[in-house]
Amino acid sequence: MTSPQTGPDGRTTAGAWELLLPAASAPARARGRSLQAALREAVRSGRLAPGTRLPSSRDLAADLGVSRGLVTEAYEQLTAEGYLRSGRGAGTWVGSAVRAARPHARDLAPRSPGARADFVPGTPDLSLFPRSAWAAAQRAVLADLPHQELGYPDPRGLPRLRTALAELLARRRGVVADPERIVVVSGVAQAMTLLGFALHARGLRTVGVEDPGSPQHGVLYASAGVGAVPVPLDGEGLAMEPLRASGVRAVVATPAHQFPTGIAYSARRRAELLDWARSVDGIVLEDDYDGDFRYDRAPVGALQGLDPEHVAYTGSVSKSLAPGLRLGWLLVPRSWAAEVADRKRTLDLGHPALDQALFARFLERGDYDRQLRRCQRAYRERRDALVAALAAHFPGAEVSGIAAGLHAIVSLPERYGPQERFLARVAEAGVAVRPLTDHTHDEAAREGVRLVLGYAHVPPARIHEGVRLMAGAVAG
Repeated sequence: MTSPQTGPDGRTTAGAWELLLPAASAPARARGRSLQAALREAVRSGRLAPGTRLPSSRDLAADLGVSRGLVTEAYEQLTAEGYLRSGRGAGTWVGSAVRAARPHARDLAPRSPGARADFVPGTPDLSLFPRSAWAAAQRAVLADLPHQELGYPDPRGLPRLRTALAELLARRRGVVADPERIVVVSGVAQAMTLLGFALHARGLRTVGVEDPGSPQHGVLYASAGVGAVPVPLDGEGLAMEPLRASGVRAVVATPAHQFPTGIAYSARRRAELLDWARSVDGIVLEDDYDGDFRYDRAPVGALQGLDPEHVAYTGSVSKSLAPGLRLGWLLVPRSWAAEVADRKRTLDLGHPALDQALFARFLERGDYDRQLRRCQRAYRERRDALVAALAAHFPGAEVSGIAAGLHAIVSLPERYGPQERFLARVAEAGVAVRPLTDHTHDEAAREGVRLVLGYAHVPPARIHEGVRLMAGAVAG
């Protein structure tokens, strides 16, 4: 067939001519009508988009193995009907009058609710993404990356990136970071799924999860055939007696900044948790989702640094760069390394090599440290703005948890209850919030009004306005 033609948006339409081949094979007496019908349907269906230039009658006839007269007749007939247009010496084109029913892909990505004020937690400020530095790193990597690096990668990740990650995690989070035990993953979600498969392979069918905690943890482990057992918290972290009584040998924890309560595990509870893991020959699955962001002091080091053989550690760039990058890391005990790497291989043959090389350069040149400092300043300012706005518009409101992360727990005075009425009025005012009850099985949490307010993605002025709207909605 001829060289592919292109449509007005630059897409190749070579596949459209293949629709005409059956018509070209029709019986001789029906061949002309079949060719016209096939060409007409190609335009109607959108396979030939408006503005697409068609091959000359001579070329298309040669490609289809029919007479030029048949193609010329088909072009003339469809031009008369308005499907095509032509001009002397200018060729033949698909007309713009036809409105083909072209299918459109739906976007099912989680988006902001489009509220007047959005305090839904879990999202960083995507406008802080360092586009210039990222683009510079991308250009450099494309220029320098050896050809062989574009082949199938080590499923654990490029050695260059794992080495850079080991240095970063040891320096910033105090982990024992052996590059040979790091697996580059598509975010914490994939890390948890990999750990779920590893638990299942060891015969474990249950995993403890913090209550309150992230609803996603249970969902991810369920996908690997491992059920979630809620374990309550106390003021120091996971409550040890319920944990021991649960019978689990693996538990998910967010010790640096618990989600959603905002507490940091006490030194005593961290030690007790590791003692428990050793006593049951178990493992703590540490989700360090925002451990870099502490505003009142240096961040508490990762639990993994105290016992790397009983803690699997995971984190990502979702809160520091953007969740859409789908880039994270998993650091596992030595006895788990080969098994997790094999499972990563069977899932996707490894993370994209270009993305890994780009992030490695970003780490090596100090760009990631600069980004963390930039986010730290912005998010601290926004937390301060939220605390000030709550004090001004909700007298008596209590903000609990440490000064860290991207969200805060807010308990409102009793006069603002009951919670169902509060949430309904706030929603009517166009303010999006999430109650603590969305993150727990504990019925006691339904008493009073307790909110999980995300602030990292909201500029300070919008924070003040949003809290004012919320207060106005429930006044009186």
